[in-house]
Amino acid sequence: GRLSLTVYDLLGRPVRTLIDGPMRAGYHNLTWRGNDDDGRSVGSGLYFIEMRASQWRQIRKVMLLK
Repeated sequence: GRLSLTVYDLLGRPVRTLIDGPMRAGYHNLTWRGNDDDGRSVGSGLYFIEMRASQWRQIRKVMLLK
């Protein structure tokens, strides 16, 4: 089904959309290298990752260390 995976800063602004489209069921690995949607490096700190799939939604905190 359709999957959306987005990184947000502490103010809730979207920083990077990692996935937005169809994805097959199963386990997947993904690496965020600390860049925004324009390819600029973002600072170390706390970020939120939001994953959406159909009616399901989950948000996790992540710490980016450079």
